[in-house]
Amino acid sequence: MKTKLVLLFALVLGMLSFTVNLKPNVMDGLQPVKSGVYKWKDHPVKKGEMRESRKILEGTGSHLQYFRIHATTQYPGAKPNPPHANEAKEECIIVKEGTMKVTIEGQSQILGPGGVILLMPKQMHSIENIGNTNLTYYVMQYQSKKNMNIERGIANGGSLMLNKDSLVFNKSERGGGIPYFDRATAMCERFEMHITQLDQKGPSHEPHAHDETEIILILSGETEMTIDGKEYTAGEGDFYLANSQLEHGIRNASNSPCSYFAFKWN
Repeated sequence: MKTKLVLLFALVLGMLSFTVNLKPNVMDGLQPVKSGVYKWKDHPVKKGEMRESRKILEGTGSHLQYFRIHATTQYPGAKPNPPHANEAKEECIIVKEGTMKVTIEGQSQILGPGGVILLMPKQMHSIENIGNTNLTYYVMQYQSKKNMNIERGIANGGSLMLNKDSLVFNKSERGGGIPYFDRATAMCERFEMHITQLDQKGPSHEPHAHDETEIILILSGETEMTIDGKEYTAGEGDFYLANSQLEHGIRNASNSPCSYFAFKWN
């Protein structure tokens, strides 16, 4: 009888091990994300109850072992998802349209278009559409190849909730810009974000390269960008991605103003 029980126990353990091994690892088989342009109209839409989503990219990066961007739209009256936390991932969230109520660890703020959230790992949060129009926002979720450093994130300000209207627009010869933040986070040695406005046709600056990976998210107008010798165009809702160390430069493609988020990290 004892021998039969031991064999039965071993069989059960083997079945459990087989079941666990069948669970897919979300990071298995991921490929490096590609530089270039990502067009809003090209992202397939997945509809749910009072909401829709667009998966834009998923892969690895020069400094990231996991890198995903998607967009979510909550219709008016949509119920928010229950509060939840990311165990080992950080998020940068950008409001595209609508009125958002975001709550992080019990602290709430109302954000409009151009609002930005920098969300540390392990923090309970929820997002709700409190307006009478669609709420659409981009979510960049990422995990560093280096060890997560919660203490560094806290020392540099922790999670952020920033409304565009509360920030200062600095004029320049070409147009101007709005600085959002430039700091270390729990996942990044440096994460910098700003808005640039170009009032006339022409470049923002000379083509250049740097260690950070950079995204240019177009808010308005028509733009052109050179990345590693290749030419791309993008309008509202589209974004460019330039991987680490690739030469790149963005230009206003018309004499009407354009504006865009620029954010980079390492």
